[in-house]
Amino acid sequence: MNKPVTLKWGILGAARVNERLLPAIVEAPNSELIAIASRRPGAAEQTLKQYAPHLNTVKTGNDLDAVLKNPDIQAVYIPLANHEHAEWTLRAIEHGKHVLCEKPMALKTSDIDAINTAAKKHKVNVMEGFMYPFHPQHARVRNLLESGLIGDIRTVRSSFSFMMRPARMYRLQEPVENGGGAMWDIGCYAIHCARMFVPQAPVAVTALSKHAGTGADICSSGVIDFGDDIYAHFDFSFDRARRCEYEITGTKGGIKCHIVWQLPGDVPVISWWTESGQQCEERLPAENHFRLEIEHFSDCVLNGKEPLLSLDDAKANCQLIVAALESVKQGCTVSL
Repeated sequence: MNKPVTLKWGILGAARVNERLLPAIVEAPNSELIAIASRRPGAAEQTLKQYAPHLNTVKTGNDLDAVLKNPDIQAVYIPLANHEHAEWTLRAIEHGKHVLCEKPMALKTSDIDAINTAAKKHKVNVMEGFMYPFHPQHARVRNLLESGLIGDIRTVRSSFSFMMRPARMYRLQEPVENGGGAMWDIGCYAIHCARMFVPQAPVAVTALSKHAGTGADICSSGVIDFGDDIYAHFDFSFDRARRCEYEITGTKGGIKCHIVWQLPGDVPVISWWTESGQQCEERLPAENHFRLEIEHFSDCVLNGKEPLLSLDDAKANCQLIVAALESVKQGCTVSL
């Protein structure tokens, strides 16, 4: 029997998100982990032992460039600090590597333009690392919307929060200008899923934030104006109880996704209601959206397909985040 074709992966960084992504690469049938490196001595080896102790062929080290120069590696996952994402994505592209970059891909849209240009030049796939769209629960939501069940979309509400633990205080060490704070960490999700189901581009945004002494936002709330009387309300926070949900209200009813951040084994729950009095709660099969993300990206590279999340999508999300930050700074609505 022929050995299945797999995409050969390297990981740049030993960030905590490897708890989910590293096993996902290992478990995906079309993927193979070749190496992981971290600039912190011993961190790569410890990460591998912690999340994939059964693997003894994966190379570990302290040199990120060595991973990029490794001819056996075809694609890299980048979970470095937010302000390093664009730089290392461009470095990886220059070495001919396909790139899955943890969100946010960049802190300014000009960097995403540069990434797009480089990716086309070197003929590689690049995707921003949002795992949640790959969970089947969102396809179910889209099916319900397309059926006309709740009529025309009028409002989207997205809410993401958790209480900051001492081990995660590093998220508040840098000001928002350097990628610190809730906006770049979890606000990305709130804004991205607010955009996911609205067909047109936003025209304006208004936002408010509370900041730490470092200049990082601890919590933010706001309204996105999509025109045509369609609005999205978002809130996200490091000082509120855990919440990761979105709700879509239309002219005939509403749909709610109760848990966006699905852990492997979690049971997805979607509920919907209509003006005519119908109510339903649907429980869907458990899925690992991290593994599905890896499988999708590997399939795109191996079979010449375009990733679900385009660089245009990454740029649109970045543009809206930057506008929201400017709204906070100016204390007024910012047009796009």
